[in-house]
Amino acid sequence: MQLAGRVALVTGAGSGIGKAAAQLLAKEGAKVAALGRSDDDVQQTLEEIQKSGGEAIPVLADISQPEAMQQAIQAIADKWGRLDIVFANAGINGVWTALEELDPDEWDKTLNINLKGTFLTVKYAIPLLKKQGGSVIVTSSVNGTRMFSNTGATAYACSKAGQVAFTKMAALELAEHRIRVNVICPGAITTNIDENTERRALEDIQEPVEFPEGKIPLTDGKPGTSEQVAQLVLFLASDNSSHITGTEVWIDGAQSLLQG
Repeated sequence: MQLAGRVALVTGAGSGIGKAAAQLLAKEGAKVAALGRSDDDVQQTLEEIQKSGGEAIPVLADISQPEAMQQAIQAIADKWGRLDIVFANAGINGVWTALEELDPDEWDKTLNINLKGTFLTVKYAIPLLKKQGGSVIVTSSVNGTRMFSNTGATAYACSKAGQVAFTKMAALELAEHRIRVNVICPGAITTNIDENTERRALEDIQEPVEFPEGKIPLTDGKPGTSEQVAQLVLFLASDNSSHITGTEVWIDGAQSLLQG
């Protein structure tokens, strides 16, 4: 029970990486605030944690809205009086299309959720984290950090690059309060995020590049799993990474080295 007595906030806890991380952190003893946009989003996660003997509460918020995130953090303070771990994981792929075709509102939505949402999640958590120190983990991506070959994903890549810069700035600023801030950069992971991706007319702008068979060298093309990413989150949340901060970690089976 590496995290006994600690409290964790996991955003985007209803599915994929967020769900797997919430379950693993709870298994390791953390009390988990599972954040989603609605009860339906996080209900299954809560049930599975509670069925395994863990403790969790639902926290409902749109991470891009300041008042909603203030209320979410306050709900955690009211319930447990502390916060030790923040996994700022929620995000969207948004619209992938040519720059000329990308609507400014579509750009704003992606940046507001992915980058502003990360800022708001961390900003309002800081007062609770300062009380005893803690760990912040941000979910970025290989896109915009080490890989730039997904033509049309410009808004998404910019939001993900911004998260890495945010992590490094926050890590230095918050170090005096014993708050560590790190960022994970997953490659192809089996989740449902692609279901929320709108791709428009990409065939007109994509470069005709042919990659070798098996775009993920370590696994001959097989994507990683949410559970594998959750293990990395657990490491960064635990005392096993007590001297690591301001660092990005790629978890992609060397995919981004091949396709950069």
